Amino acid sequence: MNNYIQDKVIVITGAGSGFGRLISLKAADLGARLVCADVNAETNEATVNEIRTSRGQAIGRRTDVTRAEEMAALAQAALQQFGRIDVMINNAGVMPLAFYSDHVAASRLWDRSIDINIKGVLNGIVAVYDQMIAQGRGHIINISSIYGNFPVAGAGVYGATKAAVNFLSESLRVESQGKIKVTIVKPSGVPATGIGGSVVNMAAVVGILGQNAAAVMAAMQAGAAREAGSGEADPESIGYSPLSPVHIAEQVIHAINQPWGVTLGDITVRAAGERFIL
Repeated sequence: MNNYIQDKVIVITGAGSGFGRLISLKAADLGARLVCADVNAETNEATVNEIRTSRGQAIGRRTDVTRAEEMAALAQAALQQFGRIDVMINNAGVMPLAFYSDHVAASRLWDRSIDINIKGVLNGIVAVYDQMIAQGRGHIINISSIYGNFPVAGAGVYGATKAAVNFLSESLRVESQGKIKVTIVKPSGVPATGIGGSVVNMAAVVGILGQNAAAVMAAMQAGAAREAGSGEADPESIGYSPLSPVHIAEQVIHAINQPWGVTLGDITVRAAGERFIL
């Protein structure tokens, strides 16, 4: 199989943890040159150091994706170090699930999610757009969610931010055809990434579970997903659930590892045994 990732310059936000860290490490293993960004300088540097320990090439820059000037500086750092930007992965995000009745507790986190999930993606696009157009080619990958597919209870704001990511992505694809490839990646439930830490009200997951909510919550409380022999913890089982973040990272890598003339436009990654209705 051809390695189209070798020597590509990849800029990625949220590189300090979750999907971002895994994608960075896997891309570096395939010979990519990484520009890692995260608002948490310590975890970001840990990712960079791990890549360098394995003789990969990487630089890191503490970056707040909500600030356009910091994203522009990130792109400039990539150009100064490597001379071009082949791939931009807008991965940073938060998930403040909450009902409208939770507005007192959720308001500040909703504002933050709008800034990170929408403005952060827009800032990432704008930061690399001119360079990719000048190069005559580039690839922007935006991490969305199945929550962006349809409005449900408990995810009004979060779902709206991910629907916005889809709109930003598709409009960019239409405007830049023949110059910039655009990929939308929609994970389903991936609890191990830590993004669940931004959930305001855990009861709000009812929106994604629908009629399956009671059964799923009961199984979680009983620890069924980790019971030996249940199959739910085994990716080789048709009943596998919940999804490990490594499977998301692998699909992002797969999207990058294509000839320049081939785009994987919209990827939804699910566990075969999940019970989500979106």
